[in-house]
Amino acid sequence: MLKVQVKEFKDLSTVELYAILQLRSEVFVVEQDCVYQDLDGKDFKSLHVIGYHEEDVAAYTRVFKAGDYFEEASIGRVVVNPKYRKDGFGREIMKASIAAVKTAYGEDTIRISAQKYLLKFYTSLGFNVVGEEYLEDGILHMNMIKN
Repeated sequence: MLKVQVKEFKDLSTVELYAILQLRSEVFVVEQDCVYQDLDGKDFKSLHVIGYHEEDVAAYTRVFKAGDYFEEASIGRVVVNPKYRKDGFGREIMKASIAAVKTAYGEDTIRISAQKYLLKFYTSLGFNVVGEEYLEDGILHMNMIKN
């Protein structure tokens, strides 16, 4: 089970920020072999949804109000620590993120840019594919919307 916290950037401690960035780098840069600029300046205006398992950052997302990333509210940088991938933490962090969008922004419509191999997972959470697949950082993605 995850202990979830939702924080603005200014409320993150340096230790929390380091753990988040380390996890994002471990998965998105090293594991997925993508050379890209993770530190994109958008962390400042997002909410950070952090899932802790004991002392570890086990799962994480960042969420945006409508207009800050996409036209709709959105969830991105969805990541689960590799050692917890069989524990259902991806589903838990996404449910917490969907709830955070509703609570913080009063929005029901959420857009995500999903890695194509995760379509079944996101569909099970109520997201539907919109548009065609596209290549982003060498990985096939699909836009998805939840209403």
